[in-house]
Amino acid sequence: MTTESPAAERNPVQAQAAAEQAPAAAERPRAAAPAPRPIDLGEALASFDALWSPRIVTSVNDYDVRVTKVRGEHVWHVHDDTDEFFLVLDGELHIDLREPAGERRVTLPRGSVFTVPRGTEHKPCAPDGARILLFEPTGTPTVGDRHEEVPDHVDVTTGHAL
Repeated sequence: MTTESPAAERNPVQAQAAAEQAPAAAERPRAAAPAPRPIDLGEALASFDALWSPRIVTSVNDYDVRVTKVRGEHVWHVHDDTDEFFLVLDGELHIDLREPAGERRVTLPRGSVFTVPRGTEHKPCAPDGARILLFEPTGTPTVGDRHEEVPDHVDVTTGHAL
């Protein structure tokens, strides 16, 4: 047995429109996926040894949250359409930037964050090693859209599963 609201009884056109807009049972959202579990970043980082080879620990909307271990130099590269967010979890990271005013270096100690603006050529490096968290749109390659020759120690990837 169905019941109609008093407004629907007074205006059958509105009632018909509301019925047409209501999703059919097959179109209704499915039950939610199992609740996500917390991720220990220390355990995530301990699960691999490769340098400059990020692991995707979770996703937020259309963005990947990646962790990686770094030592030495990456490559000069640029992301044409997206910013790149860095959070230093351990160690110290330097990011060299080529900007219209010239080159400069940003130094990020443990606990620091920095966002490289889209279209800015940059080169991360960590002479003594660091552990970092990156926040980038899913599918963003580690070497950007344009880059110099990639050395063997840099993994060209869009992130690996943890």
